[in-house]
Amino acid sequence: MILYIDGDAFPNLLKPIVLRSIERLSITTKVIANKKIHLGKSEHIEYILVEQGADEADHRIVALCEEDDLVITADIPLADRIISKSAHAIDHRGALYSTENIKQYLAMRNLMESIRESGEMTGGPKPFGQKDAHAFANQFNAFLAKNYPSTK
Repeated sequence: MILYIDGDAFPNLLKPIVLRSIERLSITTKVIANKKIHLGKSEHIEYILVEQGADEADHRIVALCEEDDLVITADIPLADRIISKSAHAIDHRGALYSTENIKQYLAMRNLMESIRESGEMTGGPKPFGQKDAHAFANQFNAFLAKNYPSTK
């Protein structure tokens, strides 16, 4: 399993959580973004810069990702593309995307986008905080325990 991190908009609160797991389990990790992102120093992390553009990082992640890899992203359309490749995706707030739920997340995202485009003020998501980081850590660690045993 390779861990891919969609570095664009990756919350700082998650960096130490993810770095500890990468080091503890020696997880091959690729951080992909269109600007310099630093998770921390590790021989297991490769930083990949892509061209500027709304979906450049997403396209690179999809091109590199294979079955059973894990992607950390808040981008629901990217998560949908990842799930279709039989890989896994977790969002920054701890939601584990799956074939059973990704279409619901995508439909809700598209509905909210449509409402915003019509001029309605939706307020957007609440600010990312400790509670979200804790939910992410729980989901991430549970996923790793199930799919990436430390005996590897």
